[in-house]
Amino acid sequence: MQGKVKRFSRFVNNKFDFMLCMVVFILLALGIVMVLSASAPSALAESGKTYTYASRQLLAAILGTVIMFIISKIDYRFYKKFYWPAYFVSTGILLLVLVPGLGIDANNATRWIQIPIFGQFQPSELSKIGLIIFFAGYLADHQDEMKSFWKGFVKPLCFLIPPVAILFFVQNHLSVSIVIGAVACIMIIMAGARLLYFIASGAVAGVVGVIGFIVLQATGKGGFRIERMISFLDPWEDATGVGWQAVQSLYAIGSGGLFGVGLGESKQKYLYIPEPHNDFIFSILAEELGFVGCVIVIILFGIFIWRGTLISMKAPDMFGSLLAIGITSLIGIQAIINIGVVTSSIPNTGMPLPFFSYGGTALVVLLASVRNLAKYISSELESIEGLRVSYKL
Repeated sequence: MQGKVKRFSRFVNNKFDFMLCMVVFILLALGIVMVLSASAPSALAESGKTYTYASRQLLAAILGTVIMFIISKIDYRFYKKFYWPAYFVSTGILLLVLVPGLGIDANNATRWIQIPIFGQFQPSELSKIGLIIFFAGYLADHQDEMKSFWKGFVKPLCFLIPPVAILFFVQNHLSVSIVIGAVACIMIIMAGARLLYFIASGAVAGVVGVIGFIVLQATGKGGFRIERMISFLDPWEDATGVGWQAVQSLYAIGSGGLFGVGLGESKQKYLYIPEPHNDFIFSILAEELGFVGCVIVIILFGIFIWRGTLISMKAPDMFGSLLAIGITSLIGIQAIINIGVVTSSIPNTGMPLPFFSYGGTALVVLLASVRNLAKYISSELESIEGLRVSYKL
């Protein structure tokens, strides 16, 4: 990827990508409505109040929107100066869950910290954006090394080892490890690394993974992840155990039909699907709004990915282009994995649906990152030589 910039206009005066902004706000509005509908029975059972989760999500949306407009005044090129600190901070904050009195254990994992006044905070959500900034800055500064196997492929991937190791071994957070790894690989490819390296490595990793799965299954080791893989192959084999979520999710999707049973009329949200306002909120959406509602949401995410990719192509410099594709990939990959999980197309990984699943940390961070993304495409530049991506096997 090569580009040349002769002159920039003032970033604060740049216009926004209206279509991308509208898609984000539509997704945000639909998400709040679905959290309200999906969480009502759970909230009533837990706290005696129907709107507990929805009110928190609404507050997070308001806070995220305010931060959006504040961050939109910051020139994205400012972040490039701090990509190394961003890396160390993003990796370091993942270890905060080990601090006594700060880390919170829930569902056999330690992924949250308790902050006075603000409540629970998930460090991995902030780390995602910090690592995107790091890889965008690092790859932009080492653009001339990207065709090298060691400097352009192995070396960048080595930076993934510390954060991914902490996520996997300390926080027991495989899903975020997968997302961060996938986003980093996309950014490295877009920076000009040879596709052949990834194809060969992916093939080797696939073979090793299959062999590992067979060995762990035969020896009875591997824990709940092996159980999830087996359940994915046939969720009805243990429909009241490991396969419960998948089976109930499919029941919800099948019950929705073409137009759904109606907003607020879901039956599966009445404690059949555990925490339906989180990872399996798309199942409730399918049940209440039907196939048509699902298609509309998928189209909205598709438009987001399209506009984000276009923004990346039109960005005035390498750093901006990689930052844009990183943020777009982050949201797109999470949406694809979540929808794949709830439709039982892929094994359960515990992946939230962006802008929909309940979670204040994720929502605020996503809104903050998207606002700057929406500003790239309308950059008023006096003269730009278009960026091009070339792949060499």
